[in-house]
Amino acid sequence: MGRLGREAQAGSWCLLAAWAAMNLPGNCAFAQQTTSPAPQDQQQPGTGAQVHTGTNVGVTSEVRIRNLLADHQYFQVADELDQLSPEQAQFYRGLLANRSNDTPKSIELLEPLIDKVTASGDTANEKLLRKALAEDYLREGDWGKAAKAYETLESRMEGKLTPDEQAEIEMPVKMLPLAAANPPMTVDPCDKFLMQVSKNPLGLTDIPVFVDASPHSWMLDPTAPFNLVARSVAREVGLKVSDDAVTIRSLTGKPIKVHVTVIPRFTIGGRLTLRNMTAFVFDDADYSFPQTKYQVQGVLGYAALQALGSVKITGDATIEVVPGKEPDPATVASTKDGAALTAGKNGTDAPGAHFFLDGDQVIVALGSTGNERMFVVDAGGQQSYLTSRYYAEHASAFSGEPTSRFSIPSDPSIPPQPAYLAETVPLDVGGTMVRAHYLQVLAQPLGSAALDDVYGVLGIDVLDQLRSYTFDYRTMRFSVSPE
Repeated sequence: MGRLGREAQAGSWCLLAAWAAMNLPGNCAFAQQTTSPAPQDQQQPGTGAQVHTGTNVGVTSEVRIRNLLADHQYFQVADELDQLSPEQAQFYRGLLANRSNDTPKSIELLEPLIDKVTASGDTANEKLLRKALAEDYLREGDWGKAAKAYETLESRMEGKLTPDEQAEIEMPVKMLPLAAANPPMTVDPCDKFLMQVSKNPLGLTDIPVFVDASPHSWMLDPTAPFNLVARSVAREVGLKVSDDAVTIRSLTGKPIKVHVTVIPRFTIGGRLTLRNMTAFVFDDADYSFPQTKYQVQGVLGYAALQALGSVKITGDATIEVVPGKEPDPATVASTKDGAALTAGKNGTDAPGAHFFLDGDQVIVALGSTGNERMFVVDAGGQQSYLTSRYYAEHASAFSGEPTSRFSIPSDPSIPPQPAYLAETVPLDVGGTMVRAHYLQVLAQPLGSAALDDVYGVLGIDVLDQLRSYTFDYRTMRFSVSPE
């Protein structure tokens, strides 16, 4: 999941991380082995990574909570909703439900507020509301509603979106109208199963699929919002490809033309069948890697992966799938207003750490209850690193240590940054302690909220150190088994 999102939407797709590392001049997926001076006094390490959450005198409760939401402090937001009016609390409960992937609850809470929030003239709240609802409709597979919602978001917020925000919505704004009339995807019931998977030359996971009756290997990317299929595969299977196409840039930074198709029957691992699965068609050359002679046949994105329910990826090249049925109520905490944030306080918690969806990022809360720190888990990213926010809390551990220059894997436009090397970093994942090794630690903020507001990005290099890791979309928990 995400090569880290808002700086470059391409960063949220596993393909770009590999493409950039292999093809962009000057972009190195690893820290260059040259020393650099420590950060200068005028830009103190960690400053800027600390988001102001409204503790200053004179800041209203709503502004404070809005800042906490932007800072991914979802537990604190849930704890402080009683400071708001009933209508304000409904608004933030809807946003928390969106982040917790409870799309029915989010829609139920937010839709009745559209007219009033729009009439209020509060651009910040209208942007939050419309973006959350657009994401909800997309996750629900309601292509027509999602297309309309993103169109309205762009038109209502014209001139009010930052370049990063505009890049983030470019793909859904342009691509969804192609699929607006497509039928919703359905899933045939299926029992738990195991499937053998493989690592492709990019170091990412390919899974066995059948496109209708034709066997292929598709790349697994839990953060990709759309499924993708190569034109050669669509032609081989006989899929009907739309005449209409759109050109997007935010996926790789280069113009790419995409069409749309509906795959009548798509089977994962020979067991789980999805019907009427929408996929966007790309030209083969746009996802071909000549250096490794690897051609991407397709990408299985979030919409399809959510149907898998619980996905456990093991170190012995197998994936255990528990299809998307309701979890055992005995393992799930009672929650308040669908926010799924009171687990551990009200009832028996599900195993693992909470994870959340924030746009194209998967945010996981690591640490003991009440002391959580937010990290991005990126099962498609090739390199992990810790941000200046982590450094600000652990600066003494690096006193006197040399820095080297580190290139941000997700965004080659950012110049190489001074970074320390952490040999071992303990991480508490829902009560299970794991140790990540040899992580770069940025010594100063990058000036990007999407990168600076989390404590680190955990990619495939850290995940591969584990015996297994699980994304359970039924309970929104991320769990691990260390070596």
